[in-house]
Amino acid sequence: MTTFEKLKTFIIKDMRTSHIYQPVMLIELLKNNGKRTVTDIAKAFVNRDPTQVEYYSNIVKNMVGKVLTKNRGVTYKDGDTYHLTGIRDLSEFEREELIQLCQRRLEGYEAKRGQAMWEHRRQNHEPISGSIRYEVLKRAEFRCELCGISAEEKSLEVDHIHPKSLGGKDDLSNYQALCYSCNSCKGNKDSTDFRDLNTQYEYRVADCLFCNTQLHERERIVDENALAYVIRDGFPVTQYHTLIIPKRHISDYFGLTQAEINAVNQLIRKQKKLLDETDSTIDGYNIGINCGESAGQTVFHCHLHLIPRRKGDVENPRGGVRHIIAGKGSY
Repeated sequence: MTTFEKLKTFIIKDMRTSHIYQPVMLIELLKNNGKRTVTDIAKAFVNRDPTQVEYYSNIVKNMVGKVLTKNRGVTYKDGDTYHLTGIRDLSEFEREELIQLCQRRLEGYEAKRGQAMWEHRRQNHEPISGSIRYEVLKRAEFRCELCGISAEEKSLEVDHIHPKSLGGKDDLSNYQALCYSCNSCKGNKDSTDFRDLNTQYEYRVADCLFCNTQLHERERIVDENALAYVIRDGFPVTQYHTLIIPKRHISDYFGLTQAEINAVNQLIRKQKKLLDETDSTIDGYNIGINCGESAGQTVFHCHLHLIPRRKGDVENPRGGVRHIIAGKGSY
């Protein structure tokens, strides 16, 4: 098989296009005699990234363009196009001299500031491993978790929910899938005050059963992640009745952050898989949350029940959770 045939087969049949990277890199190599530097290939990625254009378009319109046009009158704007005032009055020699003057000002500024002037663009842009990216996208079912748009319509990015620069953790529960538009808008500009983020998640109450379990009964914990943990229920409804509990003291499900919801859901799925492998008689589950005294809550630290079900464990299972109110399960 010739090189052409091998590459053609790879591109048509084997190349994964979960993002733009592979085809763009191959195009760069094919256009440049099979050789490009890392920087060259990275620039090609940037050129196809609409978030970069959006980012700098906003700077043009709201910063530099506004200063040069409204404040200084050096430029003027016609629709979406900027014009240099008096450009027709300049000779080629004068244009070149002005360019050189700008170049010297630019070089002087770069020498003074160095790489520090770009650090704001580096924050929170460390590469995320392929396995984490895959798990987050799978959990989101390849849709933006903010606006809901499909990955087929708009490219999805995986990023921290709570920014890493503000204390967010590199934990699966603290990642989300957002389309490039939603992620670009979010950035580090979320109005929520994350300065006490670590303090918020470390909140415990001294006389709380589930807060104390984390400290004094760790032998009961069968699994955990950064924000939640798992124990078997002390008064099980069925064998392997399991509780998934956020580590932070919060009264009920409606007070959980999105990161905590992700953490709890991650553990629910892991426990279901584990229990399915442990006990082949399990063929169903009830997932229950009691929120408030009227709903039967007795321990006011949020916890979710994962209750394995088996054929014949009740005479007639029809209605499921509807049986929490007598007479409403049968219909």
